Amino acid sequence: MDKMYDVIIIGSGPAGLTAAIYTTRADLKTLVIAGVTWGGQLMLTTLVENFPGFPEGIQGPDLMANMRKQAEKFGAEFIDDDFTSADFSSQPFKISVGDKTYETKAVIIATGADTKWLGVKGEQEKIGRGVSSCASCDAAFFRNKNVIVVGGGDSAMEEALVLSKFANNVIIVHRRGSFRASEIMQKRVMENPKIKILLNSKITEVLGEMKVEKVKLKNTQTSEESEMPIDGIFVAIGHLPNTSKFTGIDLDEEGFVKVHSHFLTNKEGVFVAGDVHDKDYKQAITAAGYGCSAALELQKWLANQTA
Repeated sequence: MDKMYDVIIIGSGPAGLTAAIYTTRADLKTLVIAGVTWGGQLMLTTLVENFPGFPEGIQGPDLMANMRKQAEKFGAEFIDDDFTSADFSSQPFKISVGDKTYETKAVIIATGADTKWLGVKGEQEKIGRGVSSCASCDAAFFRNKNVIVVGGGDSAMEEALVLSKFANNVIIVHRRGSFRASEIMQKRVMENPKIKILLNSKITEVLGEMKVEKVKLKNTQTSEESEMPIDGIFVAIGHLPNTSKFTGIDLDEEGFVKVHSHFLTNKEGVFVAGDVHDKDYKQAITAAGYGCSAALELQKWLANQTA
């Protein structure tokens, strides 16, 4: 068994790193299990313009590097390896990374959620070069351009409505013949003159040299193929919370961690922060806010244990 910690934070996106800044400044011995690819989804983005304090914007990886340096400055320890398993059955909790196990009085789960991508040729290498999963983050980059939104739920409708304030044309591409979005969201989309709808269709390839230039489309009923010139693609087919390795933690039907009260999970001493529980906002600034809140609640909880 390795060292005993006051808190182990699993995850190193804005939620995890903000939590680490707060726990270390509260003089709590803190270990961050950052992961092999640390930093969360912002490591995949380029210019971030909506994080307060950076009027000219900041590159996503730079923002995360700054957050990490700040946590390290106050004494947070980091392991750049992937979390393996957690035993929440008794105190102290045991958190394993590879063949090493660490003990802790409290835990913050901040493992985030990954965008469900289309998984088609040309998509991954163009993330940040015309392929996005966040209209509220990137819509302004597509002013007076033509974009596609892929999806059929409320989040896809919302993305399309946000983009319509900037883009010339927004085309919603959905593989089925009808949307699963709520009636009110569908009505707003149908009434927006900038938004067009392409049903029974799916993207099979993203084309372009250095950035998105066009897509290959396939009709899901006739198998007819076509190409469409386009400047951007916004993927809105859902998120996958990173919760598969947690046993004994209550999850909802989509796999997100259930918050019971004050950022506590169903296990006393196990807190949660960020996109791993947040289905609604999915912003760096809200994740950071959740990280701060979880850390403050954890401090109160620990103080009560020793009172």
